[in-house]
Amino acid sequence: MFNTDTISRFKQLETPFYYYDLNLLKQTLQACTSAAAQYNFHVHYAMKANFNPKVLEMIQSFGIGADCVSGGEVKAATDHGFAHDKVVFAGVGKSDKEINEALDRDIFCFNVESVQELQIINDLAKAKNRTASVAIRINPNVDAHTHHFITTGLEENKFGVNTWELPAVAEALAKCPNLQFIGIHFHIGSQITDLSVYKNLCIRVNELQQWFEDHNLAVKVLNLGGGLGVDYYHPDEKPVCDFESYFKVFHDFLDIKPGQEVHFELGRALVAQSAALISRVLYVKNGLKKNFLILDAGMTELIRPMLYQAYHQIENLSRPVNGQQPVVSEEKGSLLTTHQSLLHYDVVGPICESTDCFRKDVELPESFRGDLIAVRTAGAYGEVMVSGYNLRDRVQSVYSE
Repeated sequence: MFNTDTISRFKQLETPFYYYDLNLLKQTLQACTSAAAQYNFHVHYAMKANFNPKVLEMIQSFGIGADCVSGGEVKAATDHGFAHDKVVFAGVGKSDKEINEALDRDIFCFNVESVQELQIINDLAKAKNRTASVAIRINPNVDAHTHHFITTGLEENKFGVNTWELPAVAEALAKCPNLQFIGIHFHIGSQITDLSVYKNLCIRVNELQQWFEDHNLAVKVLNLGGGLGVDYYHPDEKPVCDFESYFKVFHDFLDIKPGQEVHFELGRALVAQSAALISRVLYVKNGLKKNFLILDAGMTELIRPMLYQAYHQIENLSRPVNGQQPVVSEEKGSLLTTHQSLLHYDVVGPICESTDCFRKDVELPESFRGDLIAVRTAGAYGEVMVSGYNLRDRVQSVYSE
């Protein structure tokens, strides 16, 4: 992601900023769409992961649909060229305003998460003399084996309809003439790296779709959600996810009926590795037991490590190691080699919160004020979660092109 020319360019720019490698993003999208096409699978991009305009522009150029969880995301998707008939709208708490926005934009499908929501969408569609297509999001009670903050498919989670509510769902659908039932939807969590989890999901989906068929509700669409994880620990070794193996699991274990469509909603797997947060060292504090690198970026720019203890690889771009080319130190003005002493630092931000820490005990070359620091794999749930806390300036975006 970073060569000498790129790092030299960074030196001229004000930090912090998000750097987007659009070439890597393009490679990832090509890998995903090619793998999905082998099985005629449909892919929607989970907008919540990143809605940077240039990122959206490239994603929609591959013919991918959009998975939205707010009216604002529905609007952004269609405004940025995503086909309206490839937009799905999920979310456990859709407001009337958001539902009306989606109805006006004639989206492909609402992923519905409660019996009450079915009734609300029906009433709002009736008022507009429209018929809304709906898929029922079912809580399959499948453990995603991921962080408990990003697990969504267990009975203890707030998402989806529980299996014992399905008779009430069927009854409600029969009473809602302005709804068109088209399928069932699942999403069990995020950052899933154990593909056997998806095999378990397929087995459960096979059972549940049979329930609908037995109750004379034809399942045209099977939406399996997303959640495929990325390698945060080795971003250069595995910059593109193994989409081939991912989609093959569903091809091998999902009972796909004739004429059925299989849909996916991928976010992190498409964009995470394509961006890094670039920052500068403001101050170095050396203590008896701890050393601190205080950066000009903090939890206002990237909150994932503070919100759910997420790991991000951290690199000092001004003092490369592992055989990279030497560069000129901004602090000392001398040419550095890769033979440098390594120290352990707590890498922290400037925000007035003790939790404003990217990682503790990070091994880095001895670092100095002005050094450029990269926080890797920040393309998903990075820029979208930026805040204005402490009245910080809005972080900027820089692109490889």
